[in-house]
Amino acid sequence: MIKVSNEDLLFAIDEKPETMYVWHSRFEDRFQDHAHLKGQLTYVEGGIIFLYTKEKSYFLPARHYVWIPAGVEHHLQHRYQAAVVRNIYFDTTTDHENPFYNQIGIYPVNNLLLEMFLFSERWNGNINPNTKEYDFLNTLKSILPVVSEHPLPIALPTTENQRLRPVLKYIIDNLANDRLSLESVGKATGFSARTLSRLFQAAMDTSFFQYLKLARMIKAMEKLLETDLTISEIAYGVGYNSISSFSNTFDKMVGKRPSEFKALKQATLGKINLV
Repeated sequence: MIKVSNEDLLFAIDEKPETMYVWHSRFEDRFQDHAHLKGQLTYVEGGIIFLYTKEKSYFLPARHYVWIPAGVEHHLQHRYQAAVVRNIYFDTTTDHENPFYNQIGIYPVNNLLLEMFLFSERWNGNINPNTKEYDFLNTLKSILPVVSEHPLPIALPTTENQRLRPVLKYIIDNLANDRLSLESVGKATGFSARTLSRLFQAAMDTSFFQYLKLARMIKAMEKLLETDLTISEIAYGVGYNSISSFSNTFDKMVGKRPSEFKALKQATLGKINLV
């Protein structure tokens, strides 16, 4: 098998702006921060990945895809082994027709999209205009705004603020502590509660408590899909001492009950096993 360097692959994706580019691989996280001249759709069969941009980190769970607009600097990171990562890079000819194509979004994959993704696995590399393959991919792109009306509303703000980064790490490392507060985190990291509150608003444009809630929900989503822990074990493991409070918060933020979200894992595995 011929090995292609990262630089050669990135060049190949954008070498011909008029083409679509299809690339199926076990990893896309071989790249550090980079951007494409084309819009990117990534769908992961099995496993989960995180998408990192300059402003936020996004959790990409099973049975969801991410749309990354052209020009957005990013990198992907696998936390668990994935079966296949399907990447389709679209030319930007029609991007002006719908605001959907100009913002990052993570969306559920219905059966129609899944079958189209699987059908595209027979291709790799450039797909030229005026071919049946190009028409198929163009149709796929065209229906995305129609079937993807409700993005996953979970994204964790990030910051380059060097004073705050150790605080964020402390929070992530201690999510199971149900007593995390401005006071306790401030004491552990050398800030007064008032200073820490102001620092979050100034550097992150969000509150300490909203960040903590988002971080707990993302960790819970990860555990629901990648472990066999019960929902009560997961709730306690991310700092909730009430299962009903955890379930209600999860439903409000994710749009599904924890049990419904966990079912995505089996639905995806079943679909993969049939292919």
